[in-house]
Amino acid sequence: MNNIQCKKDVKSNNILLILPKYEKYMEYIIDNVVSKLPRIEKFNVGNEIKISMYESIKCILMISKLYNVKEKLMYLNMLDANISCQRIYVRIMYKHRYIDNRKYMYIMEMLSEIGKMIGGYIKWVRG
Repeated sequence: MNNIQCKKDVKSNNILLILPKYEKYMEYIIDNVVSKLPRIEKFNVGNEIKISMYESIKCILMISKLYNVKEKLMYLNMLDANISCQRIYVRIMYKHRYIDNRKYMYIMEMLSEIGKMIGGYIKWVRG
C-alpha cells in the first residue's frame, strides 16, 4: 500500500517534466513570433496567445501541487483546452502569413509533443 502511494506521488510530480518543454515553447513564441507580428496583431492575436500561455503555466504548477484527483483532472482539462486554443492562434497567424512554414511546423511539433504528454497524464489520472 505504501509503495503504491509512493509511485503515485512520483508520477504526479512528473507533470513538471512538461515545464521545461513548455518554457522552451513560450520563449520561441515570444521571441520569434509575437515580437515580429505587425503592431495591431501584436495586441490582438499576440496578446491572446500570451495570455493563454501564462494560464497554461499556472495550470501546470497547480496540477503539480494538487492531490485531489477531480481537481487535478479539472486543471489538466483546462491545460488541454489552452493548448488547443494556442494551436488555433498559431494556425490563424500562419493563414495570415505572419509566420512562415518552417516556424509553423516547428511550433506545431512542439505543441503536439506537449499535447501528447498532457493526454498521457489525463489517461493516468482517470486511471
